[in-house]
Amino acid sequence: MVQSSTPRSRLRRGLGVWEAIGLSLALMAPSMAANINPQGTASSVGRAVPLAFALATVGVLLVAYTFVRLCQRFHHAGSVYGFVGATLGPRAGVVAGWSLLGTYVFYGVVTSTAAGIFGADALRVLGIWPDQPRWAGFALAAIALLGVLALAVVRVRGGTRVLLTIEGVTVGLILAVCVVVLVRLADGTAPGGHTLDGSVFSVAPGTGVSALFLGVVFGFLSFAGFEAAATLGEEARDPRRSIPRAILGTAVFGGVYFVFVTTVEVMGFGTDPAGIAAFTASSSLLGDLGAEYVAGWVGHLITVGAAVSAFGCALACAVGASRLLFALTRDGVGPAALAEVSPQRGTPVRATCVVVGAMYLEVALAWFVLDSAPFTLFQASATIGTLILLVVYALATIGAARLLFFSGHREVAAWEVVVPALALVLLGYTLFRNIVPYPEGGAGTYPAISAAWILLGVFWVLTRPGTARAAGARLTANEGLGPAVTPPG
Repeated sequence: MVQSSTPRSRLRRGLGVWEAIGLSLALMAPSMAANINPQGTASSVGRAVPLAFALATVGVLLVAYTFVRLCQRFHHAGSVYGFVGATLGPRAGVVAGWSLLGTYVFYGVVTSTAAGIFGADALRVLGIWPDQPRWAGFALAAIALLGVLALAVVRVRGGTRVLLTIEGVTVGLILAVCVVVLVRLADGTAPGGHTLDGSVFSVAPGTGVSALFLGVVFGFLSFAGFEAAATLGEEARDPRRSIPRAILGTAVFGGVYFVFVTTVEVMGFGTDPAGIAAFTASSSLLGDLGAEYVAGWVGHLITVGAAVSAFGCALACAVGASRLLFALTRDGVGPAALAEVSPQRGTPVRATCVVVGAMYLEVALAWFVLDSAPFTLFQASATIGTLILLVVYALATIGAARLLFFSGHREVAAWEVVVPALALVLLGYTLFRNIVPYPEGGAGTYPAISAAWILLGVFWVLTRPGTARAAGARLTANEGLGPAVTPPG
């Protein structure tokens, strides 16, 4: 007989839709993402950054359908671990949960490193730390992770509201700067003689399809976390309404925001080779545009805001990862001690310490062993985490399609099967184009590390079939994985 969860393994309810939006926005970190992610896209596609982000938006909206439909039926702290486990079986669920845990850990490194990069740049331009060593970004990233650990163990309610407020203010400032840049581009007063240029939605001659979809990866990276609200399914007051709304709303906002902002950014720097070179080399895209098009202090303020946004994103990564690790270990996948919830704080403190410790380990490895630059670690962790995430999205989409259309109890219109089908095509093609042709040099390790992380989860479930079956029994017995109850009337 499956034992029900004890009070020490239950999360407290009480979060509303705004707290759920706060976590998704904090993990997506639109102000941080718009300042640093497009450089990775530009290195592959040149001026066509907005086109790559538009393609990523289509993919994310298709995947959002999957999460909305699943969250209308299930609510579980493990997010895709619970969703995939309930629809494709416990083994697939464990692999999906383990994979998403890896994504959140790698993204925690991405965002803490971004906080270090932005923070170092802000200290430099303000004259506080003018002559910086190469490792300045790593040092500030390590300090940021200490703050993440301190804040991640407290109750989510206050933290997510603060994150949403900080993110909202910074995004508002970014949009204001973008409007100024757009006006100056339109009336011919832009620096360098730059003007409105529709070529940003077309690839330059000689840019192939593979390069375009390499750039799309950084578009997916910018959206990553839009589904993070799903990990709060056991802490929300009305999860089957608030969680889907938070996920869909975040995805729609992100699509409009990223396409608009990247369009302005590329045109603001210029679409010629010199402009793209400056764009790619920028340490803070909107910080530089704000300083050049508006005033120096505006650019500095945006850079500081982006650093805070990156810190908030790292905190959200730790929160999401700790909930996943909590859910996995609660079902017997890992040490049982990590499945305990602090009676005082109502959060999985031990699981949080483990995931933040893993982030520290990766930063230390890049800093002290590999002697990498902070942006190199940012780019590597971003690519590895996103490739894993695309596999997770594919598993969740397959599970949703099976549940909605092939379980014998179809509750949605038959034509909607087109949505998950298109999502799988786009996800699969993006993955394919990132490994064929296989990347050369250091970039060749990124798909290998991504595959190794996923295969480690596959190896675990294949070598421990009894534990996997027991996890499945606990998974279906735990709160949140019963079918949705239709209210009367």
